[in-house]
Amino acid sequence: MRPSVLYPSPQTAPAAPVASPWEGYGYGFLGVLIFSLTLPMTRVAVSELPPLLVGLGRALLAAVPALVLLWITRSRRPDRREWPGVLLAAVGIVVGWPLASTLAMQSVSSSHGAVFNGLLPLSTAAFAAWRSGERPSPSFWAWALVGAALVCTFALRQGHGTLAVGDFWLLLAVVLGGMGYAEGARAARTLGGWRTICWALAVSAPVIAVPVGWMAWQQAAWPGANVVWACAYLAFGSMFVGFFAWYRGLAAGGIARVGQIQLLQPFLTVLAAALFFGESVDLATFLFAAAVIVVIAGGRRAIVGVKK
Repeated sequence: MRPSVLYPSPQTAPAAPVASPWEGYGYGFLGVLIFSLTLPMTRVAVSELPPLLVGLGRALLAAVPALVLLWITRSRRPDRREWPGVLLAAVGIVVGWPLASTLAMQSVSSSHGAVFNGLLPLSTAAFAAWRSGERPSPSFWAWALVGAALVCTFALRQGHGTLAVGDFWLLLAVVLGGMGYAEGARAARTLGGWRTICWALAVSAPVIAVPVGWMAWQQAAWPGANVVWACAYLAFGSMFVGFFAWYRGLAAGGIARVGQIQLLQPFLTVLAAALFFGESVDLATFLFAAAVIVVIAGGRRAIVGVKK
């Protein structure tokens, strides 16, 4: 590969190649599949470790392979148009969402918390419309609101009509996650998905290294093997590999449209909990899942324009 391709200048940064919408959906679904185990693994991790250590420590661990990959590939730095997206992605999905969702896991179950992730597509679409130049059609917003209503109904049903303190942490996580997804995908259009998450992790590492180091030093004992494996998954799966696929999917297929796939994440999480943690899944969960799939199909057909 020629140097001009490896190190494009800010003025000549290549635009993302034209991709099939189905490529965006394929990579987006792979990312969601990886993310679906995030909350159950977080519940395992906070059983023996402080939530702040889990929420920030996963980002610091993920920064190690990110820095190595940037160094090995001699990846270019983000240009002045890409840096805002990278920095806001770092605030939203490297620090904000993991920290808020981890704090929520102290008072709510992973299955209850997972359904709130169904609000992420609406949050992502809102930030995409505000910051990324996308213009979702009225029909798209209608489908998105129906999907959000389904998820909220499912959440209230699981919580017997009440909301816990953890639900407010989850709501904050949804807002921060939507911002991080939209801003990171905006930068990924020219920077590339893997470079975007790697640089977001790299710029976050110096900020979180000191508090993570201090909290780790305060630990009285080494956690059990299951907690170690859970933390490893959160760092290298949820925080690293998953975003390679997710940002590529959002950049290829459109932030608002591909983001609707994340409506499936609560139900994938519940199914994963049943398969790997022995939790029971009732018929209503499958009915809600089927309804959400219909919403995604409807949202896919809705037109999402781009501001000129």
